[in-house]
This record gives sequence, C-alpha cells and structure tokens, in this order.
Amino acid sequence: MMSDLSDRPAKFFSRLQALAEPLDGLDLIKLARDEIGSSNLALVSSFGAEAAVLLALVAEIDPAIAVIFLETHKHFPETIEYRDQLVARLGLTNLVVVEPEPSQVTATDPNGILWRTSVDGCCAIRKVAPLAKALQPYRAWFNGRKRYQAETRAAIPKVELDGSRLKFNPLAEWDRARIAAEFTRRSLPHHPLVPYGYLSIGCAPCTTAVEPGSDPRAGRWATPQGQNLKIECGIHI
Repeated sequence: MMSDLSDRPAKFFSRLQALAEPLDGLDLIKLARDEIGSSNLALVSSFGAEAAVLLALVAEIDPAIAVIFLETHKHFPETIEYRDQLVARLGLTNLVVVEPEPSQVTATDPNGILWRTSVDGCCAIRKVAPLAKALQPYRAWFNGRKRYQAETRAAIPKVELDGSRLKFNPLAEWDRARIAAEFTRRSLPHHPLVPYGYLSIGCAPCTTAVEPGSDPRAGRWATPQGQNLKIECGIHI
C-alpha cells in the first residue's frame, strides 16, 4: 500500500493507470483501497438519480470510507430524505456533511439568490470551495461520473490526477442499462424525483426534469428557453 502520493507521484500514477485500465466497479474500488488505504479515500456523492449504485459498491468494500455530501442548502427536500435513507440502508458509517463557509455566504449571497445572477458564483461558494477544503485530508476520491451521461464526459478515464490528488471513476464505462440492472439486482431505492423525469439531480433552483431520450444532464442549469447556462458545477474542472 502506498499512502503518500508525494513519493514519486508520476511513477505511481502511471502504474495505477495500467492496473486500473481493465477494471471497473467493485474491482476498481478494491484497487484504490489496496493501493491508497481506506482512511485516505473519500466518496463524493450528490445522492442523486444514480448515486445509490456507487454508494452500494463502496459500502460493500468498506462502509467506513468517508462519504462527503455537499450541503449547499439548495437541495430538494427529497434529496436529503433520500440521503438519510441510503446511509441507513447501506450501513454507511462515515457520512461527512460539508456546508459552505458562512462568512462567504454572508458576503456574496446574503439573500440566497445568487444563482439567479451568477450560477458559477453560487456553485463556487456552495460546492467548489467547500469540497476543496473537505478533501484536504484525503489522498484520493471516488465520484460517479459516467461516459454515457454527456458528450463532455465521453472520454473520462478510470483514474486521473486532480491536482495532487487521485480521482477514481469506478462507473466510467457503465451505461444506463447496467446502472438500471444494478438497481434491480441490489433492490436499491430510487430517488423520489426520478419518476418525474429528473435524471440528473442537483440543487433545486438549477435542476429541471428532462424529456424522455434526452441527455440526462439536459435539465441542469437550463433556462426556460432550453439553453444550458453551464455543463458542470466546477468540482470536476
């Protein structure tokens, strides 16, 4: 196990890339655990439409791995209820709820409506900055991005460098059918908003339902005219 990535990180990363290439799902999570160590790993989850699958896989490997949830104070109430339901059902024992810095919110979004004039600014104080701080104790993190979700995600690798930290994408190759099959196989509950056409669920002011067959992320940061103001919140850029 190599827990300190500062020791020849380029060489370690190249080796890890080679080991990760034929793996996905449980096997890729096991690789991360064996190479990095559970205490140095975190899963960042939105507890959105497909989040239950990765949460279940990580719980199977080690339910004590930290699960970071960004409490933006803009979530649907259903998301918070779903989060608590999944944590209990999967036996996750290390939920880390991360909130924006109160002084930043007071200074830049005192009325809570910054999303109306600057979606980037709102994401920056409620998601990007809090996550950067929350990840400091960890050497690597898991996320649930998948190549099928959008053109901008079509080439994401199994493992990548995120600054000085590693980022694992255990479900990168999974498609919608495989995700659905895993929900069924594990009898996982769906997010309450999925039946209403919400296929990618973030903060309530910036999430809408999508038409059948549409890009799952078409409802994120979309205007009434159908234009998307942005494509990522910023934590993956």
